Parts: sequence; C-alpha cells; structure tokens
Amino acid sequence: MYLFTIILSFLRDKEYRQLLGITAIILAIGTITYHYIEGWSWIDALYFSIITLTTIGYGDFSPQTTAGKLFTIVYIIVGIGMILGFINAVFYHYKSQLGKSK
Repeated sequence: MYLFTIILSFLRDKEYRQLLGITAIILAIGTITYHYIEGWSWIDALYFSIITLTTIGYGDFSPQTTAGKLFTIVYIIVGIGMILGFINAVFYHYKSQLGKSK
C-alpha cells in the first residue's frame, strides 16, 4: 500500500511527470530507430535502449551497421543525462516521502 501511495505522489508532481514523459520519448526514439536500422524485434530494440541508457551494457546486443553505431553515440550522449536525472528525481522524491512519513 505504501508503494502505491508513493507512485501516486510521483504522478501528482508536475516536474516528475515531465521527466517521465521525456524519458519515455527518448526510449521510444531509441526503440523505433534500432528496430528499423538494425532490424531487431521491438522487444530487443527496447531492451537495448534501456540497457544502453542505464549504462549496464551486457554486451549481448550491439549495433552492426554504421548508422546504428553513429545513432548509438548520439543516443548515449543525449539520453544518459536524462536517465540519470530521472533516477535522481525518483531517489529524492522517495527520500522526501520517507521524511514525511516519520
């Protein structure tokens, strides 16, 4: 129940909703681009987009085309800051909610 309350408080926060929207757009752009440039399935393209932007990089997928490699360079530069901002916002929002519940 507490987790549900925190999620609702995230969605009430305008800045968080904007950050969530921008993150979803960046992931969608990556997924669509990898699907068409590399010919990956939708789930593989989404998986690679998330793995790349969270800097996990398992290495099980990698772009094989020149266009895919060039897109990945730009995608990482643009997207990593946004993903880190999203993670940071979630952390501080959760931390502030814990402070209110004490």
